[in-house]
Order: sequence, then C-alpha cells, then structure tokens
Amino acid sequence: MTNGSSRSAAIAAAVIMGGFMLLFFVMPSIMIWLGNISPWIAGLFGLAAVLSFFLVFWLRARHQRRKG
Repeated sequence: MTNGSSRSAAIAAAVIMGGFMLLFFVMPSIMIWLGNISPWIAGLFGLAAVLSFFLVFWLRARHQRRKG
C-alpha cells in the first residue's frame, strides 16, 4: 500500500518526466532552427535543456529534504 505522500511524489515525477520527454522530442528541431541563427545559441540551448533536467530533480530533492 502506498500513502498519499509517495503517490504524490510519483505523480510529480511522472509529470516532470513527461514534460522533459516532450522537450527532448522537439529539441532537435529547435536546435536546427536556432542553429540557423547561430550554432552557439543552439549549443547553449541544448546544454540548458540537459542541465535543466538534472536541476529540476535536484531542486525537488532539496525541497523534500527540507520538508522533512
């Protein structure tokens, strides 16, 4: 049996993962479009997208630790 807290955490993780799956699905098209402007901007976008994936989970874990 799961309690409400673990169910809420699972739902939040699923929503976050779904959002990032959508982002990474369209990321090549966005990077090609940005690459027409500047390859540096496209590279920075790719770097920001990948780092934001880890940042979101790190912030969530930090919040959960403070929450108790």
